[in-house]
Amino acid sequence: MNFELIEHALPMLLVGAGVTIEITAVSVAIGFLIGLFVGIARICQVKILRIIAAIYADCIRGTPLLVQIFLIYFALPIVTGHRVEPFAAAVAACGINSGAYVSEIFRAGIQAIDVGQMEAGRSLGLTWWQTMYYVILPQAVRNILPPLGNEFIAMLKDSSLVSVIGFEELTRRGQLIIAQTYGSFEIWTTVAVLYLIMTLAISRVVAWLEKR
Repeated sequence: MNFELIEHALPMLLVGAGVTIEITAVSVAIGFLIGLFVGIARICQVKILRIIAAIYADCIRGTPLLVQIFLIYFALPIVTGHRVEPFAAAVAACGINSGAYVSEIFRAGIQAIDVGQMEAGRSLGLTWWQTMYYVILPQAVRNILPPLGNEFIAMLKDSSLVSVIGFEELTRRGQLIIAQTYGSFEIWTTVAVLYLIMTLAISRVVAWLEKR
């Protein structure tokens, strides 16, 4: 184990780790918003919305994230005639992918609430949407915190796939350092430890939120 190599490479890897966290945070935020609306659409009373939401969730969950990244970064510019920046492509692909999984988390969380809650809200004169906003969602959000935390961790690790389009997050930085130093064992071990530290930190934050 060459500790001098690790000490020399660590600042660059930490910068890459910061970029990884940034991509993950933005992607999960986008995925949260998409998942919220798609999850509600999948159980709403409008049939066309249910169909569109189901098609979106099935198509995204049924194709690999790596293929989605390629479609946005390489195929989309051919159709539009405009180049997509690596960061935009990474965030868009990861956010859309995360949204499909978060939509299922929201759908399950909403359906786990007793049907009497909806009936009680409607009997008080609230519309379906008002009951969903004021009565159902506040209870559902509390129930879905653990799976949302798991989705954040999964996206943190899956963000390493954006290295294939040359975006310099943690994994890509490790590849570049190895290409210069040939220290595969030391660098990949350090990269793995940094990912482990980030995922453990997220797990602790989610556990704290659950207690709150």
